[in-house]
Amino acid sequence: MMEIKSKLPHVGTTIFTTMSALANEHGALNLGQGFPDFSMDKKLADLTHAKMLSGFNQYAPMQGVAELRKVLAQKIEKLYHQSFDWKDEITITAGGTQAIFTAISALVHEGDEVILFAPAYDCYAPAIVLAGAKPVWYELNYPDYSVQWDDVRKLITQRTRMIIINSPHNPTGKCFSENDMKELQTLLSDTDILVLSDEVYEHIIFDEKQHHSVCSYPSLRKRSLAVFSFGKTLHVTGWKLGYIVADASLMQEFRKVHQYNVFSVNTPMQWAIADYLQEEEVWKKLSQFYQTKRDLFLHHLKNSSFEIHPAEGTYFQLLNFRHLNYNSDWQTAVELTSTKGITGIPCSFFYPNKTDEGVLRFCFAKEDALLIKAADILCQLESVKA
Repeated sequence: MMEIKSKLPHVGTTIFTTMSALANEHGALNLGQGFPDFSMDKKLADLTHAKMLSGFNQYAPMQGVAELRKVLAQKIEKLYHQSFDWKDEITITAGGTQAIFTAISALVHEGDEVILFAPAYDCYAPAIVLAGAKPVWYELNYPDYSVQWDDVRKLITQRTRMIIINSPHNPTGKCFSENDMKELQTLLSDTDILVLSDEVYEHIIFDEKQHHSVCSYPSLRKRSLAVFSFGKTLHVTGWKLGYIVADASLMQEFRKVHQYNVFSVNTPMQWAIADYLQEEEVWKKLSQFYQTKRDLFLHHLKNSSFEIHPAEGTYFQLLNFRHLNYNSDWQTAVELTSTKGITGIPCSFFYPNKTDEGVLRFCFAKEDALLIKAADILCQLESVKA
């Protein structure tokens, strides 16, 4: 037998794949993996079809279709009051994950250190390891998932190359405040540390909160790469389309890797999105759309035994089951799937050391009837409190 030395020896099948397979096996309501179960806008589908029929079916430019990048530059300036050159500072990618992987591959070197905030989306650390670098973890403070920036400062060494942030945050739904961003700005002043900012849920933020993008802060803008997703904004996660914005000097390095990674991405979809985003209501209405779903889900959970802190953003809601008669979050997730017919994601899998706070993540990007049905099942779980 040929001996194969794995570059990721501790990485197996993702928890999302595992829980979705278990949900399918038991016919459970799957609120685990994060994707909508409702249709995209027919107008966008029609635009895409029309672009296909019009012959926009060959390779797009490596950087992305110019018309789309121009629209995005205008959108970013309106939202974040900073100008990005559509030619040299915006690149269309095959989803947010590809953008993140490519940014790390391009800018993180062997022996570097990258600071991460746990719990964290599971694509960050493997990309760092593959680059020959070391993930350095800061654990967010439960239950509000806040950051003590003085403690983050203690993690910085001469080897620190990058800090990865994610707001609105998956899996917790936490949003960085203006103060958080100013603290980060101060922390990195007089350093050469880069920021990779995962902002794929930028338009899904609740209770009149504001998304604070690195794009809004001039000193962060110069050192940051910000990642965005059409899949999250347009209800088309299966399209795997996103984009990244950065200072031209950083983007030049990003594109060196991007051109050999995917080169370019889906042409007719880029042209269709360029037309579709001419209407600002496309993204302006998104927060209210998802807040209505969050509020519906929480309303039907009000008599449950879960400890609930309403999500500030994303389309995920955490539920703490500490008052229920269950053991680990993994065992609880399996048992709820196999015996109760509902699937969530155990949050310990978002931590490097499998920290278990007794929390499950549920996706509420679902039809209202399914959310009500799911909440009814969860309300039937009895508390063990006296």
